[in-house]
Amino acid sequence: MDLGLKGKKVILTGGSRGIGRAALEQFAAEGCDVAFFSRNPEQVAETRESLSKHGGKIIGEALDMSDHDAYVAWLKSAADRLGGCDIFVPGVSASGSGATGDWDMCYNADIKGTVLGCEALEPYLEKSDAGSIVIMASTAATETFIVPQAFNALKAALITYSGQLAQMVGPRGIRVNCVSPGPIKFPGGNWEAIGQAMPELYQATEATFALGRWGGPEEVGRTIVFLASPASSYTTGTNVVIDGGYTKRVQF
Repeated sequence: MDLGLKGKKVILTGGSRGIGRAALEQFAAEGCDVAFFSRNPEQVAETRESLSKHGGKIIGEALDMSDHDAYVAWLKSAADRLGGCDIFVPGVSASGSGATGDWDMCYNADIKGTVLGCEALEPYLEKSDAGSIVIMASTAATETFIVPQAFNALKAALITYSGQLAQMVGPRGIRVNCVSPGPIKFPGGNWEAIGQAMPELYQATEATFALGRWGGPEEVGRTIVFLASPASSYTTGTNVVIDGGYTKRVQF
């Protein structure tokens, strides 16, 4: 299937590892020009080099988005340097720092990072003929998950924000969707650490997947890329759960 992504301008935050990195690789392979940042300069450099083999324009820089003014300025600069923005994926999350219980970090990264980014890039997305935002939520937001913590509650808020934003910007030609990954395992990720520190929780979680295995970041990345693409042109305001059958709720 031709996703219609060749030449599209993609800005994705937090793209040097895990799900964000997998999505970037797939966007670049589809012929997109991409811009991303992450806190780790070495990981940014390695990611930028890997993406460059696809031949598109690649902007990758180190940035700590806890400085929200610098973050907004970077987004606008990246869009200007790319020559516009067709797709925005705000992927930075406090979970990347293992701070799922820290309310301030989760609010500033997951909520404000998403909202400020959408507001900053809306004028660019409105000029696109295929404007699309894919917001990162989690199955931790859709049902009770381990313990009450900031990450769970604030990802739930993002699902509501995503649906309401879709209604507001739809008339301007911008689609907004949400993806909610379940437990995903990759080198250096949270579930690898949990497997070492809390093997009983790891094994109990592994036993609940209907598909009988852990998911990988590339499997979530493919859904992000499809939802963002013109091939999914009539999809907006939805939340797609990607969890291998981990959650047990019935979806209508």
